[in-house]
Amino acid sequence: MPFSRTLSVVGCHAEGEVGDVITGGVLDVPGSTMYEKLVHFLNEKDDIRQLLLNEPRGRCSMNTNLILPPCDPRADAGFLIMESEEYAPMSGSNTICTATVLLETGMVQMKEPITQLTLDTAAGLVTVKAECEAGKCKNVQFDNVPAFVFKLDYQVLVPGLGEVTVDIAWGGMMYVLVDAASVGLKIESQYSTQLVEIGERIKSAVQASYTPVHPENPRIKGVSILEFTEPLTQEDGCKVAINTVVVSPGRFDRSPCGTGTCARLAVLHARGQLAEGEVFKHRSIIGTEFTSHIRGTTEVGEYQAVLPTVAGRAWITSFKQVVLDSSDPFPEGFRVGDQWRMAPN
Repeated sequence: MPFSRTLSVVGCHAEGEVGDVITGGVLDVPGSTMYEKLVHFLNEKDDIRQLLLNEPRGRCSMNTNLILPPCDPRADAGFLIMESEEYAPMSGSNTICTATVLLETGMVQMKEPITQLTLDTAAGLVTVKAECEAGKCKNVQFDNVPAFVFKLDYQVLVPGLGEVTVDIAWGGMMYVLVDAASVGLKIESQYSTQLVEIGERIKSAVQASYTPVHPENPRIKGVSILEFTEPLTQEDGCKVAINTVVVSPGRFDRSPCGTGTCARLAVLHARGQLAEGEVFKHRSIIGTEFTSHIRGTTEVGEYQAVLPTVAGRAWITSFKQVVLDSSDPFPEGFRVGDQWRMAPN
């Protein structure tokens, strides 16, 4: 058969966000850490990400994860996260998808009722505890890397909006957090166009005015993602809030967003609104939910940090072979502006 590439992929989503998992067809690459492997794929093998995420095989509202041997001997598996515009150092929904696929396909042995495993990510080691029954992962909880705040109440001048107040935090990715009401919006589907357009505009303004740098890995720098928030409420003894994360090139995370939840935990703790051990339920724009808490505190460089734990569910949706015919005129796919938000040339 005239195929220049064949990839084995398991379809999966975590609370609505697609996080497919590549289980075969890609060999390991050089690198002593998962971050070095991330850089290798970015510079040398980005055609794989583009093939899977661009049309006609992909779409803007999905991610793909690549399972690789771990660099750290303490880990059971390593994985890299491919998004439409970047390789994310860490992602909660993708961690939940990857853990579910590893266990439900038998790549890592499932132990009932609890399976514990460690995943090697570009942001560091992430420990996972999966509740398992009858061969199914019913719930996946992970202890994320430390989350911390760079700036509270940072003022940024946004074209067309004026001065906007934001928070800037690390939760496994660099986040801008904005109270939706402060820019006249609500987190509802009917405001989708405005949320995406204004969110991208605010993020661009922050990128132009401030560059946060991770103190333990200076190659991780600059905000890449924006989270709209709504105020905390109280339900059944738990603190609850709705959020939506705007992912470039201009779409929503369908899940409550794991790293966004961790960034929100850091901000809430810094403001004295959430104590260690308090349960915080984070809801998405489609009503799905992650449950989280702060399991402790630490320091990362000069920053006070929290140790976040997040839990959610994932479901396998398909088993597929993705191929590239050697005569296909779009070996890296394509994007069209009706689906992919594009800036004018």
